Amino acid sequence: MRIHVLSPSELTADQIARWSARQTPGLDSPFLSPHWAQAVERAQAGGPQRTRVAIIEDGGREGYFAARTGGLTAMPAGAPMCDYQGVVADPELVVDPKALVAALGVRRLDFSHMLAEQAAFAPYGHGRQASRVVDVSEGFEAYQAARRAAGVGVLKDTAKKRRKVERELGEVRFTAFSTDAADLEQLIVWKSAQFRATNQTDIYETPWTGKLLRQLFEASTPEFGASLYTLHLGGKLAAAHLHLHGREVIHGWIIAHDHAFERYSPGILLFVDILQWMNDTPYKKLDLGPGDYRFKAELSNAVQEVRDGYVGLPSAATLTRAAAYGMVRIAESLPLGEMSQLPAKALRRVDRWRGLR
Repeated sequence: MRIHVLSPSELTADQIARWSARQTPGLDSPFLSPHWAQAVERAQAGGPQRTRVAIIEDGGREGYFAARTGGLTAMPAGAPMCDYQGVVADPELVVDPKALVAALGVRRLDFSHMLAEQAAFAPYGHGRQASRVVDVSEGFEAYQAARRAAGVGVLKDTAKKRRKVERELGEVRFTAFSTDAADLEQLIVWKSAQFRATNQTDIYETPWTGKLLRQLFEASTPEFGASLYTLHLGGKLAAAHLHLHGREVIHGWIIAHDHAFERYSPGILLFVDILQWMNDTPYKKLDLGPGDYRFKAELSNAVQEVRDGYVGLPSAATLTRAAAYGMVRIAESLPLGEMSQLPAKALRRVDRWRGLR
C-alpha cells in the first residue's frame, strides 16, 4: 500500500474525476467530495490550518481521505463544520488507519462523524450516534404515504399549520437555490444568536467559517455548493436553511428561523417544501445530519450511523486522548444523571475549539 499526501489545490482534474467517481451511494455525501476539501483550503488560506489529502493506492485500487493537520494531530477537513468523515475508495481497497496517520505526518487522527460502514476505523471508535436521512428516491407522494402508514403525523400537522398561516398572515412563499445574500446574512445572525442563547461557542466568530459559507454560496452549482432555501410568511422572512449539496444528496447544514413565527413551525414548513421541491430534481436524499431532535426522527425514513474516536501512534498525544476517553467512560458508567455527560461534552467543546483555531 502506498500513500501520497498533497494539498487539495494540487489535485489534478483526473484525480478529482476519479475521486468523484468513487462517491457511490453511501459515500455520496458532499462532505466527502474533493470540492469540499478544496473549499475548506481556500477558506482557511493564510491561517494556521493545513488541509491535506491522502491518496491511498494498492494494486490498482485507490482511495482518498481529506484531513486538517497540525503539529501532532489531525482532524477532519473543515471540522467542526464537517458532518461526515471517511475514506472514499474502491470497495476492495484495504486501508491501514495507522499507516494513514503516519503518512499525514502526525501522531494522532481524531474523528467525530466517521461513517460506521468504514470497517477499518471500527476498532478505533469510542461512541456511535445516528444521523437521520429522508430518502425520497421513490417520490414525495410515496414518502408521504409511507410516513402516514408508519403512524407519523408530522406531514399532516404541517399541512394544517400551512393553512393556518395562509388564513392569518397571507402568502406562503418558498424559494429554492435563493441568491439573496441579505437572507443568508440574516440566517447567520439568527444562528449566532442561537449559539449564544444556548451557551455554545459561536462558530461564526472565527473568520474562516463565515468565509467558507459565503464562498460556497456564491460559487454554488447544481453539482456542488451551498444552496439557500427560504420561507417567507406574509412577505417576511420566517426561516432560512443553508444546505450543502452534491450531485444527488442535500445535507441539512445550517437552519434557523425568526422566533416571532414560532407557533407556525416555519423550520418544519421549510423542510417539507424542500422535500416536495426535490421531487422534480436530481436530488434523492435529504440528510438531516447527526443530532437527537424530534423533528429529525419524525421526518426521516432512514438512518446513517457515525462513530467518534481516534487513531493514535505511540506518543504523548495518544496517551492524552486515551486518558480523556477513559474519563468519559468512567463518568458515563456512574449513576450521576446529566452530570455523567459532562466529560463527553467538555471533550466535544475542546475539539470544536481546536477545529476553529
